Amino acid sequence: MIQNDSETTLAKAARIISTGGLLAFRTDSFYGLGADPLNREAVAKIRELKGREDNKPILLLISDMDQLDRFVGEKSSIFRLIAIGQWPAPLTLIGRARPELPTELTAGTNTIGVRLPDDENVRALVRACGGGLTATSANVSGKPPARTAKEVKDYFPTGIDLIIDGGQVTATRPSTVVDVTGAEARLIREGALSREELEKILKTNA
Repeated sequence: MIQNDSETTLAKAARIISTGGLLAFRTDSFYGLGADPLNREAVAKIRELKGREDNKPILLLISDMDQLDRFVGEKSSIFRLIAIGQWPAPLTLIGRARPELPTELTAGTNTIGVRLPDDENVRALVRACGGGLTATSANVSGKPPARTAKEVKDYFPTGIDLIIDGGQVTATRPSTVVDVTGAEARLIREGALSREELEKILKTNA
């Protein structure tokens, strides 16, 4: 079912997430698949739907900075520096996962990728759904990320309880992913934030 983004749709999305259902929604990059990150069965549904490899963690979006401690445990100084200085941004930071997070989410890595999106509509949706939401790309593994609600529907004719039509994606690149579990930042994926921009940020705050 595809519905336009609205207050009514937001309330429906919150109900679906609270009962273990799945959403598809436009993130600050591409369309993503949303589930309650603390619900093992819901996260397992996403893996099954995508045909995703079990050894790949699933990243999260948070609605506000105060949600970070729910998912990330001990934070390195570089994690705090980049998060405080750059978020909200198309920047996913990998930190140490809290031990109570489901292995379906972390894939047994003991780490978790988290992003505070630079999009108030996305943050409002995540906030309505409890402050944290999975956001793995809405596509079958190995296929390009969906850029419209229709593309999501084409990928997944069944299995998603609600597809929120947030319009066509304007982003051309995914989020940049940086591992900040240790003392130094390690670029995992160059995306909307370039390597040069990241190096400049780190140099400025060294």
